[in-house]
Formats: sequence, structure tokens, C-alpha cells
Amino acid sequence: MPAPEHAHVPVLALALALSLGAAISLGITRFAYGLLLPPMRADLGWSYTLAGAMNTVNALGYLLGALVTPRLMRRYGPRRLLVAGAVLASLFMGLSGFFTEAAPLLAQRLLAGVASAFVFIAGGLLAARLGGQQPGRGGLVLGLYYGGTGWGIVLSAWLVPAVLAAMQGAPHGWAWAWWALALACVLATAVLCWPARVLPEGPQAASAQPAAAAPDFHWRPFGFALAGYGMFGVGYIGYMTFVIALLREQGASATAVTVFYALLGLAVLASSRIWAGLLDRSRGGEALARLNALLGVATVLPALTSAWPAVLLSGLVFGGVFLSVVASTTALVRHNLPASAWASGISAFTIVFAAGQIVGPTVVGWIADGPGGLARGLVFSAAALWLGAALAWRQRPLDR
Repeated sequence: MPAPEHAHVPVLALALALSLGAAISLGITRFAYGLLLPPMRADLGWSYTLAGAMNTVNALGYLLGALVTPRLMRRYGPRRLLVAGAVLASLFMGLSGFFTEAAPLLAQRLLAGVASAFVFIAGGLLAARLGGQQPGRGGLVLGLYYGGTGWGIVLSAWLVPAVLAAMQGAPHGWAWAWWALALACVLATAVLCWPARVLPEGPQAASAQPAAAAPDFHWRPFGFALAGYGMFGVGYIGYMTFVIALLREQGASATAVTVFYALLGLAVLASSRIWAGLLDRSRGGEALARLNALLGVATVLPALTSAWPAVLLSGLVFGGVFLSVVASTTALVRHNLPASAWASGISAFTIVFAAGQIVGPTVVGWIADGPGGLARGLVFSAAALWLGAALAWRQRPLDR
């Protein structure tokens, strides 16, 4: 049997290139909006509820994409879906700079969410298969993939403020930031084509077996982990949507915001090594529970104090944890299901994740429009994360 095309390519190099899928789908397509929210809200006269709705419809699009991704992967394979999703995400990011009315902007955020689900799930499946070839480093490979979101966050932290400063005074200067982010997505997609070309399709490819032969994923045995992950979706997205707006309300300068967001992104990159051992050891919900609980602490800090050391600590801890929560669910699937069921398992967790994200931004925005403002909204987010930790702690490993 001939060796696979990537047999002589370092696994970690492939994982790093593949991580640009997470950079596109989450780091740029979803989270960069947090940097654009303050200038867009000021320019367009939005309430916090409408500003949060922009990420709510993005999460709705993500849910819709997650629902159809397993079928699309069986028909076209994860490699083609990964690249097609990245191209579409780049397109929709660029189109967001051409509108000022709420309705078309909501539509663009919805479509970008659909495309990002294609990228994130297909890339996660390829990363799980790549990690499965070296079980001793499986947690590291998954961490590198999901930690790729940090590349997108760091790039956004540098790119968006620089473009906003350059376009200051121009009508709707924030539109140029959307176009710059779209260009960054295009460049990342070009690099992403390499792992998509050399990695094997695996057993879910259309040529390997008919769609009906794919094993079913049973939700009930994973009920506590799924519920805990859903609450993670509710809690973390409120922070990522509104924390920059809160810092600006507290008087943080543009430079301070750039430093905060860049450090958060760098912490995401470091998280792949920080939590790799925990992901390899945890076969039940304990990793998901511990990471959710720690994330709740990071989320509540800016709501309690505007002291800059505490705010920086919040960003560092949040960045060092939140994508490892996502990786923990992929590790849970990998530990407890056969490889042929990984795609359906990852998709199931993605669905509850997306459902939680639909709730989070609008609820936090609605709370922020009332007494207590954004600080009270982040307290709600932290409470959701702690509830998720309690639920996930009850998840036990499955008998194989």
C-alpha cells in the first residue's frame, strides 16, 4: 500500500496550517466583530440589543450550517467543504462593508455564520483524524487547531484599530476594516488549501461509503456534556461580543484595547500546550467542567472592577481557556466513539454550541440596555458558564 501523501510532512506543521480554518471561522469571522461593534454602534445609532443581535444571527447561521454539514461532508468530503466554506466566509466578510442598514448587515452575519460552520466542523474533523495518527499528541494537535483562533484574534487586534485610525473622519470608516478582514481571510484560505490537499478524506468521504452507512450518534449518553457545552455557548459569546465595548465605556484607550485583545489572542495560541495533557487524560466531562468554571471567573472580572491588572488577567485567562473548552468536546468524542462516528459527534456538539450562542448575545445586549449596563450582562454570562461546569461534571465516560 503506498504511503499517504502527507506521511513525510511533520504532523504539527499540518496542524498549524489547518489551524487557519479556526482563524477564519472564529478568530476573524465571528470575534473581530467585537472590535467593530463600538464604532458601528456609534455611527449607526444601534441599541445594545441590536448590536448583540448581529452576533445572534451569526450564531443562528452557524447552527444552520452545523445541521447540514454532516450531509455535505458525506457527499463532498471534509477537504472540499473546508476550502469552500473559507472562500464563502471571505466573501461575506467583504460584503459586510457595503451596507449601513441593519437588515442586509444581519443577512451578511447570518451567511457568514453558515460558512464558518462548514470551515470549523470540517477542519475539526480533519484535525481529529490527524491527531488520531499519533495518539500521544492527539490533544496537542486538537489544541493547535482550535488555538488557531488566536491567530485570527491577534491579527484582528492589530488590523482593525489600525484601519479605523487611518479612516478616522471618513464616512462609515469601519467599512474599510471589514474589507481588510476579508482580505486576511482570502490569504488564510490560500494557505489552508495545502492541508486540504494532502490530508486524506477518511471514511466519511462519499467515495468510501454511502451516506446511509454512517453510524448514528446517540445524544442521551452525552446529555450532561451537551448541556454543559450549550451553557458554554450562552456564556462565552457575551464576553467576546461586548467586552471591548465595556472597556471603552470604562475609559480604555484604543492602544489599551489593542493590547488587551492581542494578549487574549496570544493566550489562545498558548492554550494548545497548556491543556493538551488534560484533554488526553479526560475521558468524561471533567475537562469541560474545569475549563467552564475557570472561564466564568475570567468573565466576571471586568464586571467587578476596571483596574487594569485585573482586566488584563481576565483577557489572559479567558484567551487561555475558551478554545480549549471547544477542543475538550472533540477530545470527548474521540475518546468515546469510533472514528467513523466522529463527524456526527462533533456536529452534535457544534449544534448545541451554536444554539447557546444564539441566546447569549441578544440576552446580554438586552440586559445591557437596562439598569447595570454591560457589567450586569457579563455577570449573567459568568453564571451561565458556572452552570455549564456543574452539568459537565456529571458526564461519565462511555463503555466502548
